[in-house]
Amino acid sequence: MENALTIRDNPTEIANIIQTSNDMHLSVLEAIGLPTENILSSIDERKVAIRNLPYVIEKMNTPLLNDAYYLSKFFVAVATGLFDAALNYLWDETIKQLRIRIINGDIKYFYDVVISDDRRKNFSSPEDLLKLDDFDLIKGALQIDLISQIGYKHLDYIRFMRNWASAAHPNQSELTGLNLISWLEICIKEVIATPPSNIQVRINQLLANIKSEVIDEEQAETIAIFFTELSSDKADALAKGFFGIYIDHNTTQQTRTNINNLAPALWQVISEEIKSDFGIRYATYVANGDNQTKNEAKRFLEIVDGLSYLPDSVKVPQIKSAIDNLMVAHNNLNNFYNEPSFARQLRSVIGTHGTVPAQLNYPYVKVLISVFLTNGNGVAWSAEPIYIDLIKSFNPKQAFIALTSFTDEGIKSKLQFPLCRQKYEELLNYIQPNITSDGVLSLLDEIKPRIRNLSNITNSDKLIQKISFFNKNYLG
Repeated sequence: MENALTIRDNPTEIANIIQTSNDMHLSVLEAIGLPTENILSSIDERKVAIRNLPYVIEKMNTPLLNDAYYLSKFFVAVATGLFDAALNYLWDETIKQLRIRIINGDIKYFYDVVISDDRRKNFSSPEDLLKLDDFDLIKGALQIDLISQIGYKHLDYIRFMRNWASAAHPNQSELTGLNLISWLEICIKEVIATPPSNIQVRINQLLANIKSEVIDEEQAETIAIFFTELSSDKADALAKGFFGIYIDHNTTQQTRTNINNLAPALWQVISEEIKSDFGIRYATYVANGDNQTKNEAKRFLEIVDGLSYLPDSVKVPQIKSAIDNLMVAHNNLNNFYNEPSFARQLRSVIGTHGTVPAQLNYPYVKVLISVFLTNGNGVAWSAEPIYIDLIKSFNPKQAFIALTSFTDEGIKSKLQFPLCRQKYEELLNYIQPNITSDGVLSLLDEIKPRIRNLSNITNSDKLIQKISFFNKNYLG
């Protein structure tokens, strides 16, 4: 840490170096006739960042620092006064480290959890991670317990700032030295210097054993105890992993037998949403004529006694494809231009086939709410009227899912942004006429005053417990 001590002990020398460098850069720009105003962040802000830098960096161990090339660029950009570029480099290092951690785990499990079926064939190797946008990467890292819920929320905010306040796009945003140091600390604490969680280690080991060992019924009973210790979202992710292994053409019969012994116990603790999703995926394989995958998916559902979740209409995969396409377009940097066409596609499918099947209520409502809330930066004006029309057509159960959609981590994270909170308040007004239960109306009245703080709500909050009661008794 010699460099850190030098920075701490010689603030005057560092300040002189910054001033000299600043004067040199500006004089060169002036000499060649380029603009000099509002190019570099102020020297005072640079001093703030550099003075605090050692206290943050010392949280990393030396081996990690040796490979942190983007952090080197981050430091140079901070010292130079190019704060927007510095934010870009910080994000690049964070994404690089996330990819490394995913590769060091079970990358097929990550793909099975994060990637939809129609895209899954394009993701198999570590190199394919480069095809995945940052939104899906950090959301997937949350799903497999690579980052915490708090870490996800912070990273989603930094991603937002990187997209709209960094050198990634033209902008007039002003970043401060403390902004950058705070975000650096978050990225180090939540990603760069964070070891795998115990849950992640145990899941990776379980997946490895499923593929290489023989797991008999007695061992399966012991492992099933672990399933009861998982949160609902982690159990859902593991179930997706099991399903993905099961339908893989290269999976051995012994591995499938292991899953046969384990899956029924896991099925008991996963959400209705994921159970419905497996049924939807089966319908998609049928529609696509993928007979081998269809057959394995059906066997999986038979093993867990889940055949009741099979949809009986071919419209299901069409609607599912439409909402998947809409979500991909929404998360793309050019969403304002791409969203409307996919919104029209969804409206066309819904309009042609009538009401949305019950199996699709969760994904349909959550995607529609997510795109209606915007990305926090602006409204896709050509798509918004379509979203409003579809939202106004919600049936009572869909309206309840929309009302309580803030319990989804992705939507909850959006509500930290003012524009998204404003749109959520509008949403409540649109769905209120479709709520027929006095109990749900009472819940609506309880949620309205808390909109500003919904992004920080915890699972221990009484409101969440009340929603859980309604999930069992109203949607059941």
